[in-house]
Amino acid sequence: QVQLVESGGGSVQAGGSLRLSCASTGFTASNYCMGWFRQAPGKEREGVAIISSAGTTTYVDSVKGRFTISRDNAKNTLDLQMSSLKPEDTAMYYCARGSPWITYCPSTSSRFDSWGQGTQVTVSS
Repeated sequence: QVQLVESGGGSVQAGGSLRLSCASTGFTASNYCMGWFRQAPGKEREGVAIISSAGTTTYVDSVKGRFTISRDNAKNTLDLQMSSLKPEDTAMYYCARGSPWITYCPSTSSRFDSWGQGTQVTVSS
């Protein structure tokens, strides 16, 4: 059974850092597109950071240079290191699984078939 469980969210002041982690079970995460998405109240879900099975990473423009997505293949986990956080980063953050064996992964949520329950990130000014 495929399961994704996020952790690491919380409240932080602007300029601070948080590290999110997603534990995957039931499949080998390194074989798949894996991504972090976020959704703020009243807004559409957006792809924040994506990593392919080949290790290719893509980021939404608003987080480039501040967020880093990474995998620990031994632990089957996906991480998101977030630095220089801004109030506009406030959202529910979700870990998701996409397609297997693709070098460049799409960042649209419809292309991801398994989702975690989300972890809240709140950044205060």
